[in-house]
Amino acid sequence: HELSAGDGDERSTEASVSSAASEEASSPSVELQKLKAERDSLLDRLARTQAEFENARRRASKEQQDFRDFACADAIKTLLPVIDSFERALQVKSEAGDFRGGVELIYKQLQDALTKLGVRAIPAKGVPFDPHVHEAIEMVETSDAPDHEVIEELQRGYKIKDRLLRPAMVKVAKNS
Repeated sequence: HELSAGDGDERSTEASVSSAASEEASSPSVELQKLKAERDSLLDRLARTQAEFENARRRASKEQQDFRDFACADAIKTLLPVIDSFERALQVKSEAGDFRGGVELIYKQLQDALTKLGVRAIPAKGVPFDPHVHEAIEMVETSDAPDHEVIEELQRGYKIKDRLLRPAMVKVAKNS
């Protein structure tokens, strides 16, 4: 019996070892399944996050465009009375003096509309040349003005608040 009892112990030990081996064998496959499930979950979350980001980007782009359209529409509304005045002035048959007076009035109306929008002219003639707001078209040899002073404005420049819309095109004095 001793031998058979020993055989039973060996068998139970072998069964324990084989069950432990099967647990070890199944443990990597269980671990692999867990990792695959976690990977799939992370990939799903990544895809959802990317979709949310793309939607947010599209929304922000549409909001920016809507804001630009609104701002542009507001500016145009400010200028519509000026267009109306030009149309009325062009319909009237009158003398040149009256016509000029009407155009000057419309010009003032346009200047007022631009001022309401925050647009202001850049000072040019008689001021020192500033490359940030002036564009030098020509350097003129002269002793009538200090060196690097703007002596003539060829085209007016404008700013809206602190942002440059268009630099002033100018002629600049150059002393030898």
